[in-house]
Amino acid sequence: MELVDAIVLISTLAFIVIYGSYKSRGSKNVSDFIKGGNEAKWWTVGLSVMATQASAITFLSTPGQAFNDGMGFVQFYFGVPIAMVVICMVFLPIYHKLKVYTAYEYLESRFDQKTRTLTALLFLIQRGLAAGITIFAPAIVLSAVVGWDLFTLNIIIGVLVIIYTVSGGTKAVNVTQKQQMAVIFAGMFIAFFFILNHLPDDISFNQALKIAGSSGKLEVLDFSFDFENRYTFWSGILGGTFLALSYFGTDQSQVQRYLSAKSLRESQMGLLFNGFLKVPMQFFILLVGVMVFVFYQFETAPLNFNPAAQNAVYESEYKADYENLEARLHEIQLQKKEIATQFGSIAAEDEASQQILQTQVAALNTKEFAIRDEAKLLIKQADSTIETNDKDYIFISFILDFLPKGLVGLLLAVILSAAMSSTASELNALASTTTMDLFKRNVKTKKSDKYFLNASKLFTLGWGIFAIAFACIAYLSDNLIQLVNIIGSIFYGNVLGIFLLAFFIKYVKAKSVFIGALITQVIVLYVWYIDLMPYLWLNIFGSALVIFISITLEYFFRNNK
Repeated sequence: MELVDAIVLISTLAFIVIYGSYKSRGSKNVSDFIKGGNEAKWWTVGLSVMATQASAITFLSTPGQAFNDGMGFVQFYFGVPIAMVVICMVFLPIYHKLKVYTAYEYLESRFDQKTRTLTALLFLIQRGLAAGITIFAPAIVLSAVVGWDLFTLNIIIGVLVIIYTVSGGTKAVNVTQKQQMAVIFAGMFIAFFFILNHLPDDISFNQALKIAGSSGKLEVLDFSFDFENRYTFWSGILGGTFLALSYFGTDQSQVQRYLSAKSLRESQMGLLFNGFLKVPMQFFILLVGVMVFVFYQFETAPLNFNPAAQNAVYESEYKADYENLEARLHEIQLQKKEIATQFGSIAAEDEASQQILQTQVAALNTKEFAIRDEAKLLIKQADSTIETNDKDYIFISFILDFLPKGLVGLLLAVILSAAMSSTASELNALASTTTMDLFKRNVKTKKSDKYFLNASKLFTLGWGIFAIAFACIAYLSDNLIQLVNIIGSIFYGNVLGIFLLAFFIKYVKAKSVFIGALITQVIVLYVWYIDLMPYLWLNIFGSALVIFISITLEYFFRNNK
């Protein structure tokens, strides 16, 4: 990395940490630390909610997802606007009326302390693991591509987050996330327009889209009922809605963002702002990935974007076979470049000629994907522990190989800022839940507000150290990028079902819900373990199951009194 990029990167991150610590200094009590003094405006709430979900994984993985599979992944987010409306109408008024610090406080007033503690523990388990993964995932990719030490990266990301989160709590998270989202949006727009400006002069944006369309990259909607297809319109609307309801409505890392608002109306406006901006934002990030694909129609792309994978096979007995595949790929890329260039010389109304070129490009892409699959088999033979799925390395490789000095540092700052924003929200929520739902409930003697403020800061530090430690010992799993959503889906459905019982099925009592939740969690874990359904559907399954079991148990207990 060039000196100017290092300066841009360090300056950006240092500004965020220093600014966040300065603007949020001097929390006087637990309310200030956990709820930010209820000072947040709706746009702060909206950006904070968005930044919490938009981790570094989003900006590393999503463009690569579009590069490989096209725009269809946007369907995953179709349920978000629906969920935002439901949360604004049902969840938020109850939370604000009861003036809760955490979502799980409500469950004690509706059921009992055991149910509150159980849901808090389920949150702490899944979000504690996720906090480590949100540090570990970008660190892996940056370590492999930039050559930075993985252990050092984990510590740097974690320590930077701990500094301002311990210092200012929720207010620090809200303040810094506005700056982080500004950096993220600026970086992604710059990358997008850089690609457009560096396509051949005679290739317009419309022609670039036609090149992408010839390879099936612009197929946004899939209305099929294929249960094995992870991303369809129906899985997005149904499974995505339940996942979003669980995440935004019951996950304290999100609930804490909008409980810091000045009023109920500010919270609602912030959530609606996030809900209706989320799909366009993800659409744009995917479009950046599609444009990277078009860019590589005119530039030589590596056979595998993961440098560690390429190095492993170069140092093995399969080097000659791999180089043969590289030569075959190079020939195909030359043909693709020649055909793609012709798009610029064809009149817009000459649809017949454009269709011929699109067919030729599609045929060459099919051959290219077959060669890349062969390369993955060679890499696995060379080293079975190496990650061959290189989609998470595509965007960062493009940044480092083609962006000019200065912009590389900015885009690296985007990735690290996203990692910091998500991790900060997670640590803040983990500390709040630990303090209010577990620790404070078990302190027998009367303690001052200052005592619990200090406890919140210590728990923030403790969870930060846990996240760093987990990131440092985590295994380089093939499914790492999906792991956050998988972990969430294992627990979210059950927790959402408990809240739905609390809101809508008033005759079900605490004992039935508590036992039903325990049974449900065991069943969901087993269903996930045997891979009975795609993980997105676990959210619906878990919610329906805990409701069904709890209602059944309630009838059983009533009839056997």
